[in-house]
Amino acid sequence: MSAPKVVSRVERLLIGAHMSISGGVELAPLRGREVGCACIQIFTKSNMQWAARPLAEKEIAAFKLNCARTGIAPVVAHNSYLINLGAPEAAPLAKKSFDSFLMELERCRALGLPAIIAHPGSHTGAGEIAGLRRIRSAVDELLERTSGSPVRILLETTAGQGSNLGYRFEQLAEIIEGVRQKSRVGVCLDTCHVFAAGYDIRTEDGYRRTLEEFDKIIGLKKLQAFHLNDSKGELGSKLDRHEQIGRGRLGQEPFRLLLRDRRFAAIPKVLETPKGKRGKTEWDVINLRLLRRLGGDKE
Repeated sequence: MSAPKVVSRVERLLIGAHMSISGGVELAPLRGREVGCACIQIFTKSNMQWAARPLAEKEIAAFKLNCARTGIAPVVAHNSYLINLGAPEAAPLAKKSFDSFLMELERCRALGLPAIIAHPGSHTGAGEIAGLRRIRSAVDELLERTSGSPVRILLETTAGQGSNLGYRFEQLAEIIEGVRQKSRVGVCLDTCHVFAAGYDIRTEDGYRRTLEEFDKIIGLKKLQAFHLNDSKGELGSKLDRHEQIGRGRLGQEPFRLLLRDRRFAAIPKVLETPKGKRGKTEWDVINLRLLRRLGGDKE
């Protein structure tokens, strides 16, 4: 895959998709440009393995060069799905999760990424109060251990499936309030997840009320990324199943409202919709084209 020519940043919708790092993290920006991304999300390592070899200086340099050449910015990370900061402190999973998250924060800093998006965690039967306390403590310690780093942790809204926490705005606010470096904590709002959790954003009135509630409880300044996903599940189903844009229970309207909301013009919005067969990106092209049309962007 050859590197494209340098492109200038222009006023356009700040939308993109999650891109594979298969073959090297430096390839992700090139893949993003091929499907029409303005920004992308990546894993900094295999998302289904705890261990990872250190990033080589050559990889880091090539990644930064390809970001500059493609004009893709920002690039945000998503942490491993294995990590659970809500695990009971005595459980082996708690230490493995903390150590893995710490490593990912360090990889983000090395790559020059501004933020890492993370599911808050699951209480695994210990109860929501205990789970939130554990997540709050872990996030606080992670930030203290990386004091001086510019990398922010963006807590993702969840659907509330199983014992997962973060499906109510109040839960995210409780975590944020409990950390000392509040400037390094924000929120990533996932459209599928908030809908499955019970926030009805399908209409202009519902969209407005949801954002007003978010602002009242957390504050819009903490809303620093979006995941754009339609939902296979019904409102309040707590089903975490993503669907292609406009083909699920949300339809096209909430995406039109969000993309035309000038308050969020400078905030990255990335797709996590299902990929095609064998990880092909044809659906990314289709979804991004639709999103640009909904946002009023001229191709």
